Amino acid sequence: MQWRVGLEAYEVNAVHGYYDKEHLAPQPFVFTVWATLRGTGRIEALEETLNYADIQLAVDEVMHNAPQPIRLMEEMAQAIVDRLAGHTGVASLTIRIEKPEAPLPHPGGLPAIEVVWHRD
Repeated sequence: MQWRVGLEAYEVNAVHGYYDKEHLAPQPFVFTVWATLRGTGRIEALEETLNYADIQLAVDEVMHNAPQPIRLMEEMAQAIVDRLAGHTGVASLTIRIEKPEAPLPHPGGLPAIEVVWHRD
C-alpha cells in the first residue's frame, strides 16, 4: 500500500513574476502539491504522515516571506521542495504551480510548471 497526502488548488495572491510590472500588484498562483510517504503500513497518528497543513504553510512561507520577488515558478517550486523534503517520512513530492493571469501575447492557455522530486 502506498500513501499520498495532498493539497489541491490552493490559491495564493502575491507579487512574483519575471517582469518588474508583475511586482506592482498581487496576482493569483494556484498550487497543487502531492507527497508520497515512505511507509507502506497503517497510518494511525499525525506524526506518521505529512500534515496537509504543513504543505499549506510551506507554500505560504515561500510566497509571502520571500525577501524579493521570485522571478520564476521553478524557483517557487524548488523552495517548496526544500521545505517539505525535510520531513523524513516524505519519499517524493509533485508540485504544480499555475499562473492564470500570466502576461501572455494573447488570450488562451493556462501557464503551469510541474516538478517531481524523489528522495535519493
